Parts: sequence; structure tokens; C-alpha cells
Amino acid sequence: MTTRETRRILLDGNPVDVVRRGDDLVAGDGRVVAIADAQHLPPVTPTKIVCVHLNYLSRVEELMTALPPAPTYFHKPVSALNSHDAAVVRPEGCKWLNYEGEVAIVIGRTCRNIAPHDAGDYIRGYTVANDYGLHDFRDTDAGSMLRVKGADTLCPIGPGVVEGWDFRGKRIRTLVNGEVRQDGSTDEMKWDMHYLVADIARTITLQPGDLLLSGTPAISRTVYPGDVVEVEVEGLGVLRNHVVSGPTPIRTDVGAQPTESEEVLSTAQGGDWEFRGVRKPLPAAH
Repeated sequence: MTTRETRRILLDGNPVDVVRRGDDLVAGDGRVVAIADAQHLPPVTPTKIVCVHLNYLSRVEELMTALPPAPTYFHKPVSALNSHDAAVVRPEGCKWLNYEGEVAIVIGRTCRNIAPHDAGDYIRGYTVANDYGLHDFRDTDAGSMLRVKGADTLCPIGPGVVEGWDFRGKRIRTLVNGEVRQDGSTDEMKWDMHYLVADIARTITLQPGDLLLSGTPAISRTVYPGDVVEVEVEGLGVLRNHVVSGPTPIRTDVGAQPTESEEVLSTAQGGDWEFRGVRKPLPAAH
């Protein structure tokens, strides 16, 4: 199958769409930039970012839970969008920032009330995503995931959008400082890309550029300032980011504060706090 990869970079101070040709990026006016020298931007500008809580069977087994009858979702604000080779900011006062390597579906046409077998016609392509989460806020936002998953910079995507890519049987890995932490396959997904698009589009109109994050395999763990995190998806490339500490602390005069409950620690570091001897659905897990 022939694929085509497009990226969005900052070129002479302007955001420009470019096509990848080998190790180079080529703009429409013929200017050429080496990938190694490019300053990447998010390859699309979505109106919404929808994420599935739980989809990969290895993650289900790790959490010692069971899948719900149908997918459940949460929303990341578009202000969380970030790009390849950019910094992911852990706010001062927070400790439990976890990676989640994923494949993101990129919508190509306005999409509403379609059948799963037609969903492929509405997908422009796919990109790599890292669905970072601040589990410090899990005690208060476990259902909505807003503060857990919605902080600025916590949705890097890229480096490009690949069209003509078949999502079936593809390897997905996450590496931290060069060490493999997650290693799975898209064949682990209970609900495939077409199903997810059709499910959301039953009641929510999807627009060109919108993103659907399709879930993560087992072993989501905490990363720290100074760490370099890479998500590698077969056929889509490598999304790389580095973690930095934010310069200002979480305000203490408003809102729920970061916590370190048993739930927070076991979710961030791995554990079975909620499932000891019991197997039950966990819609808010991911």
C-alpha cells in the first residue's frame, strides 16, 4: 500500500505544510528542509480531541479488570496539543506524570452518523500520540480526566500524518531514555479505528483535523524532568518529547490539590489497589 506523510513545520517564521521525501521535508514552493533541522508543529489543528479510556487487552489484563460492553471516552482540551521534539511540562507541585503511547486517528471529512464499514472514507490518516496524564489529580477527576489529561502540553502528536496506512497488526512501543517500556500491537484493540469513529459520530459531528486517540497497551509509568520519551509506531514513525518541570507551582488558593492516595500511586506506578480478588469494569481506567 502506498503511503504519504505530511508534516507541519515552522519555516522562515511561518507555519507551512510539507511532504516528507526520505530525510527531507518539501514545501509546496519547493523549499527543502532536512528533518533533523525542522522545527515541528502539530500536524493538524483539531476542534476536538477524543480519547478512549480502555481498549488494549494487555492493559485490561494489567489492571485486572474487564472491558465495559462498549467503549467509554474522555476529552482532552485542544490547548493540551503539543508537537514532536517539544517539551512536556510537569507542573511544579505535581509528581505523577505518566506516558501512554497511542495511535491517533485524524478525521479528513465532516463525519456524522455513519456505519463502521464506511468510517475509513472519513479518515484522513493516522499519527502518533502520547496521552500524558497527571495522576496527582486522579482522586478528583477520575471520571472526566480533565485535570489528569488536560493540562497544557500533555497531548503531543506527530511528527506527521500518514495517509494510506493500514492500522492492522502494527507494533507500538514507548521508550524512556532509550529503554523499552511499552511493547504492544494494534491487534490487541478490542474496538478498531473504524468502530471508534462510527461510535463517536453517532451523536458528535467530527470535523476535518479532529483527533481520536485509540488507547494504550500495558505498562504506563511515571516519567520525570530530564527524561526523553519516544513513542514508536510501525509505519507512522517516532514521536519524541522531553519532560521539563514547570516554573510555577500549582495554586493552593483554588481547587483540589495534588494527592498521593493509594489510587494515585498504584495507577502511576502499577498495582492492583482496586481489583484485589475482584474483576470488574473500570470505565475510568486507560
